[in-house]
Amino acid sequence: LTRFACYLVAMNGDNKKPQVAAAQLYFAALAETFQQHIEHVDGIDRVLIRSEMTDGLKSLSSTAKRHGVENYAFFQNAGYRGMYNMDLARLSAFKGIKAGEKLLDRMGKDELAANLFRITQTDAKIKNESLRGQGRLEDAAFVVGRKVRGTMIELSGTTPEHLPIAEPIQDVKKKLKDTSKKFKKLDKPKKG
Repeated sequence: LTRFACYLVAMNGDNKKPQVAAAQLYFAALAETFQQHIEHVDGIDRVLIRSEMTDGLKSLSSTAKRHGVENYAFFQNAGYRGMYNMDLARLSAFKGIKAGEKLLDRMGKDELAANLFRITQTDAKIKNESLRGQGRLEDAAFVVGRKVRGTMIELSGTTPEHLPIAEPIQDVKKKLKDTSKKFKKLDKPKKG
């Protein structure tokens, strides 16, 4: 029988019988674990986009250095200034990010996706236009950030700096890992 067929049989069985009661308990635990998994779907997207951000930032850093950026922090802040009207330090303070936390690890899915788009398009603009030098690359980062900001405001009516912070990404990863362990434990055959 499929798992669903077993569920139907168990839930319609006589729970006074130990085997039926055990099956009902199993399916109740499975349903609870599945509910937790569904609640973490947004977290899964955040973890995936955050991972893509890491790769995108490495690529952008490499491109920027090859094209003449000497001070990466200034270049990076140009993108933030374009998108948020403030640099990274001020933005972190504005959003209430604690010392030792990374802003990217507290961004929600939409904000992460917007920043991923911003960095990939900055990388593409630098390459496609063969831009060179600190000033020109900072200008490119600012312009791309400004366009992403405008698009976000146009589509959602919300400025990116006013998007709420999310649960720390490390906590999301832990919850996803715990849920995965619960599924594995439920799927393990019982001895005896």
